[in-house]
Amino acid sequence: MSIKKIIAFGSAKGGVGKSSITASIALSLSKHKRVGILDADIYGPNQNILFNISSKNKITNNLIQPAEVKNIKVISMGNILNYDEAAIWRGPMLSGAIKKLIHKSNWGKLDYLLIDMPPGTGDPYLTIFKELDVNEFILISTPNGLAISDSQKTISLLKKLNVNILGYIHNNIFNNNDFNMDFFNINDIKHLGTYIFDKNLHNFNCEYYSKVSNQISKIILSDV
Repeated sequence: MSIKKIIAFGSAKGGVGKSSITASIALSLSKHKRVGILDADIYGPNQNILFNISSKNKITNNLIQPAEVKNIKVISMGNILNYDEAAIWRGPMLSGAIKKLIHKSNWGKLDYLLIDMPPGTGDPYLTIFKELDVNEFILISTPNGLAISDSQKTISLLKKLNVNILGYIHNNIFNNNDFNMDFFNINDIKHLGTYIFDKNLHNFNCEYYSKVSNQISKIILSDV
C-alpha cells in the first residue's frame, strides 16, 4: 500500500453530511491526483450509494479490489454485504472489519486516501488511527447546536490521539449569518469552506457543491 496522504472527514454527530462532502471533494481532487475513498462507516455505508456502485467487490490474491468510479477507488462495506443486509456486530467484530478493509484492500498507489468516518468517538476511531497514519482530519458541522456540541467531543478525542485538524467545514447553512463561528475560533480551527443549504444538494455532484469542493481541494493540495 503506497499512499502519500491520508485525510479523515468526520464528526461525532451523525447526519451532518460527511459522506456527501467526502465524495464531492474526492471528485475534485481526482481531476489532478490519484484518489481513494475508504467508507469506514460499517453500520451505515453510503459511498456505494453516492457513486451508484451496485456490484460486489472482487477478491484477487486474497485482496479486496476497490470499485473504480470517475477515477476514484472506492471501498465500502455496502459493496461487501448484501444491499439490504445490516452489520450486527459488537466492538471486536467491528474493529476486525475495519482492519480488513484497511489491510486487505488493493489500493495500489494513491496520492490521497479520504476516509469517510462514522459518527461517534468509539472503537472505529481508535482502530483507524492505530492502523493508519492519518495526516489530517477535517471536521464537518451544521448550525445545529447538538452538532456543535458533539464537535467538541471530536476535537477532544483528536487532541488525545495527536491527530492534526486541518480545519472545519460548515454544511447546510441557510445564509452566511446562520453559523456561530466563535466555537471554532476559540478552538483555533481554520474555516475551510461553507456549503449553503440548497434543495438540490441531494445530488452531491451538482454545480454548487462542486464549486465549493474545488475551493476546499485547493487548500488540501496546498497543504504539503
